[in-house]
Amino acid sequence: MNHQSTPPAEKLSNTRFDLEKLNNKAVILMDIQSAILHELDITNEFRSDVLASKLGVDHQVIVGGIKSLENYNGIIKCENITEVLLLLTEEGEEILNNGSHEYRVYCAVPGSGVAQSDILKIFPSAKIGISKALALKWIKLTKTEDGTPYLYRLIPEVNDDVQQLLSEVKQSTCSLSDNDKSQLKKRKLVNESKRTLYLVRQGPAFSTNLSAEETDLSSDLLSSGEWQTARFKAYNFDALGATLPSGHLHPLLCVRAEFCRILCDMGFSEMPTNNYVESSFWNFDSLFQPQQHPARDAHDTFFVSDPMFTDVNKTVDASYVDKVRTVHTQGAFGSRGYQSNWSMKEAEKNVLRTHTTAVSARMLYALAKKTPFTPAKYYSIDRVFRNENLDATHLAEFHQVEGVVADFGLGLSHLKAVIRTFFAKLGLHQLRFKPAYNPYTEPSMEVFSYHPGLKKWIEIGNSGLFRPEMLRPMGLPEGLSVLGWGLSLERPTMIRYGYKNIRDLVGPKIDLNMIYKTPLCRMDKF
Repeated sequence: MNHQSTPPAEKLSNTRFDLEKLNNKAVILMDIQSAILHELDITNEFRSDVLASKLGVDHQVIVGGIKSLENYNGIIKCENITEVLLLLTEEGEEILNNGSHEYRVYCAVPGSGVAQSDILKIFPSAKIGISKALALKWIKLTKTEDGTPYLYRLIPEVNDDVQQLLSEVKQSTCSLSDNDKSQLKKRKLVNESKRTLYLVRQGPAFSTNLSAEETDLSSDLLSSGEWQTARFKAYNFDALGATLPSGHLHPLLCVRAEFCRILCDMGFSEMPTNNYVESSFWNFDSLFQPQQHPARDAHDTFFVSDPMFTDVNKTVDASYVDKVRTVHTQGAFGSRGYQSNWSMKEAEKNVLRTHTTAVSARMLYALAKKTPFTPAKYYSIDRVFRNENLDATHLAEFHQVEGVVADFGLGLSHLKAVIRTFFAKLGLHQLRFKPAYNPYTEPSMEVFSYHPGLKKWIEIGNSGLFRPEMLRPMGLPEGLSVLGWGLSLERPTMIRYGYKNIRDLVGPKIDLNMIYKTPLCRMDKF
């Protein structure tokens, strides 16, 4: 049978001592609990600050003793008292030592008067002192015949009430009126500070002779019979148990899980994203991205060296490949295409996918084969790779969040509605849309949101309607519209958890402790 474990208190003797002869060193050497219990035995109750003053020790020493005695059930009873103190500011201390600014100005003005410029040279706060002395009508300001400002005394003598009030505050010898207190605070000569005191009384089980409470029912107590008279420490059923080691989600995974929940609530189904390596055909050509596009350059794309190529004709219908070639070189479905050469060898080059839109293309191609056509809503969240310069906000490997909606009769207004609904669930309600260009969407829009913390509009996503040149070669029916939109996972995670450098969130130099401290993620408010 185990009780809650605490350090056992030593038995305290019922020692009598002359409190008036105690000094700091003696109190430190003695058990402060004895001093507290002895005081209670004499007075029945006391204030912690009064006993600290009586013993000549710091107030926190008494507080520590009180807290330790509270562990003994019923020995003492405590009541918190909040006291508001007035403390002198730096300027208040200066006035206490040298006099108020107005009093010093008054003393510096002789009976015959003096030029204002001479007073201003005496001490830095003379300007304030002149203003206060004029308001109190201690002095007057006139101009001589040549226009020189002169100061004269109006009364023969004055009292420095401000210095007197500050002296009383310092010594805590009086209670200031509300008006005096307000004036001193207005002049920033005093500050209010709160401190907690304790009114200590004898408890129902008060005794000056304490014995330690047992925390364990040991075999020795049982064999000796002492358990029958021993005092056991009560169970603390509200105490927190030790934290058990367990798995923790990385902040990115926390946000990813929340995004998945939101998208599933909106009726989206997750796409399979297990292909990190894609052929250029799916990554670029199927999306109506020209083979001469700068994004396909080695400066922006990671090309795979082994295997370097994929035999597209073995994985894709030849008729679909021919339609993609035709729409690029000659145009089709109302488009002139790019009127440029198209190389199968270029399309077969393997790359680390630069976007998850390649996954969307595969899903739409599979959707086109289903009959009859069924409207669909897909999403994906996974890694993409781009050959970018690394800095505080860019990595060569990051996560892309993407959603597509395929149905008849959809337009730009529907796309905006889907985007607004999604971002509203993230807590982003102030949105702006800006026209943009993407090879595979038309019209295209960048999405911006106002960030209250950063106090500016930031880009949070990209969107558009997939072009017929991309959809029709797949075999999707005429008149079908597909909405597409996406954003990165890292940026909202950085905003949500307050990271300014992405390398503090991802990479070999991150602090693993931040994973254990990551709270649960709810994206209803950035």
